[in-house]
Amino acid sequence: MALNKKGSRRIIVDGIEYRWRIRRKPSYAQGLCWTPMTYAVEAASGSQSGTTLIVTSGQAHPSNWVGVETEPIRPAHVAASIREARDQGWEPAWSGPPFQLDRSAGFIARL
Repeated sequence: MALNKKGSRRIIVDGIEYRWRIRRKPSYAQGLCWTPMTYAVEAASGSQSGTTLIVTSGQAHPSNWVGVETEPIRPAHVAASIREARDQGWEPAWSGPPFQLDRSAGFIARL
């Protein structure tokens, strides 16, 4: 699965270029703050698409419907997530199913 270039942001981590993207509209569960926001990362170089990294953040989606305030996802957070996923075995150049990285410790679902 490849990310659309439109709406994605570029980041260079340890000399490798990646693209990352947050879904513009929250899913139903994210809109109600039942689940935290996720974003996708993939290697930007190469003609073949590799494995996508799906990061579950520890905060609500900024466009949630219940008015919960949230901090934006900053490039430093994305870079740290990429490094953590690489340490856990994510290989962005290899094909395969999406690699899941859960950084949602401390997220409290809203009821």
